[in-house]
Amino acid sequence: MKNKDKKVKKMVEVTTMEELLKMSGVEVVGLKKGQDVKGKITAIKNKAIFIDIGGKTDAMVMGKEFEFVKDYVSDLKTGDEIEVQVKQPENDKGQILVSIRGAASGYGWNYFSEKEKSGGEITVFGKELNRGGIVVIAPFGFFGFIPGSQIGSKYDLDPEKMLGKKIKVKVLEVDQAKNRLVFSERLVSEPNKVGEEFSAMENLDLDEVFEAEVVRVEPFGVFVKIILERGGIKLNLEGLVHISEISWEKVEDVTQMFKAKDKIQVKLINKTDGRLQFSIKRLKDDPWSSIEEKYPKDKEVDGTVVKLASYGALVRLESGVEGLIHISKLGGGVSLKEGDETKVYIESIDVKKRKISLGLVETDKSKVMYK
Repeated sequence: MKNKDKKVKKMVEVTTMEELLKMSGVEVVGLKKGQDVKGKITAIKNKAIFIDIGGKTDAMVMGKEFEFVKDYVSDLKTGDEIEVQVKQPENDKGQILVSIRGAASGYGWNYFSEKEKSGGEITVFGKELNRGGIVVIAPFGFFGFIPGSQIGSKYDLDPEKMLGKKIKVKVLEVDQAKNRLVFSERLVSEPNKVGEEFSAMENLDLDEVFEAEVVRVEPFGVFVKIILERGGIKLNLEGLVHISEISWEKVEDVTQMFKAKDKIQVKLINKTDGRLQFSIKRLKDDPWSSIEEKYPKDKEVDGTVVKLASYGALVRLESGVEGLIHISKLGGGVSLKEGDETKVYIESIDVKKRKISLGLVETDKSKVMYK
């Protein structure tokens, strides 16, 4: 009886998984969350991948992790070696959970680069609107972007009509360093027209002035289209007037200045990779081009207070030219408020930084205040 008790006790002492593995000669590998390890695929089934990484049991890729890489999984097979990252060394079911997103990411970038070279089509899913276009979910769980200029008449040139839909596209740009993927729907639905438009863009001259129509207004700028006629065919070429190219003055709210179908004049300032960039402000001379001759040091000029801030008062001297009366030069005695006409003098000008330092012309400069 005593011998039997000893045997039972001995069995109890060695019934942990770790001890049993040690007794069988299997080396137990200690795993840490976030650790990168290599393993070999032992099975792919039931929306899960089983990988031998030298642990107590096979590591698993399952659930959301599996869904994220399912496009990549279709190219994997039992016996393949793969690099994984440990997500959970052991969950409450004793499972080792890992991720293969790193391996899938490298594979995915190569996939998109090949599609860009070959011109092959892929299917993406319209996820959400973003400035100037729509964000899409591409194969391998990648996010990409379709600019408004790359949306064809099939969707009425409207990114909102792509939301929640599967869309056939071609790859326009792949930049892994910037994590940037750009697609074109028009290259699928209107390939001939796109080719003609690209050719027409290449023949445009920089600084050429066009009559344009506003297509849509965004917080960062205005999308416009110009109409060209080539061989009896009308081509709509779309481009952007960035907010910084609208006026020599600072623009606070583009949406208050333009609306769709407005007719405006624009100047072409750049054409790169099939993208046109226009300017409105460059239709006029830069007021800073001869600023030092016009406003020499100590010259007294009339200006308008356009903004009061903690650092001082901004005064407009003319359209596109503002100077600052620093807070240190403002004291008690005279009240300034936005919209006031006032006389100032030029203290200094930094043309490179486009900054003018002003002083307020007063009988007693030490007695000045603003509110």
